Amino acid sequence: MYEMKPEYYTGVDFIDKEHARLFELAQETYDLLHDTAMHYKTNHIIGLISELIDYARTHFTHEEDYQKSIHYPYLAEHAAQHRQFEDSLAQIDLDSISDDYEEQNETIENILNFLINWLINHILKVDMLYVEKQQ
Repeated sequence: MYEMKPEYYTGVDFIDKEHARLFELAQETYDLLHDTAMHYKTNHIIGLISELIDYARTHFTHEEDYQKSIHYPYLAEHAAQHRQFEDSLAQIDLDSISDDYEEQNETIENILNFLINWLINHILKVDMLYVEKQQ
């Protein structure tokens, strides 16, 4: 369901591979949301958020290094959006995730909506700006 589509490709191979991994994490989030056999998801939610934060930081570092290498003039603005993404994930209060199945699913759904909306909008509206600069 969540995967790289042709319109998300930047043409920078390593960035596209990293974006594809972020879509895989979105799919894993979706799968967790729809796993009806698992009634206690808190540990999986914590692991997922941790992996998202770690992987996003790695990706953002690579992307920002690339932007430096091409002398992208809007690097500071772009990096600020990356920090906002990281901050949004870090603000999720993991200690407040209840043992209630419905509340856990609501948390997962909120994470998924945030992740996929941010990812698609960021790639199409922000990342494509440095792609245009290369051409």
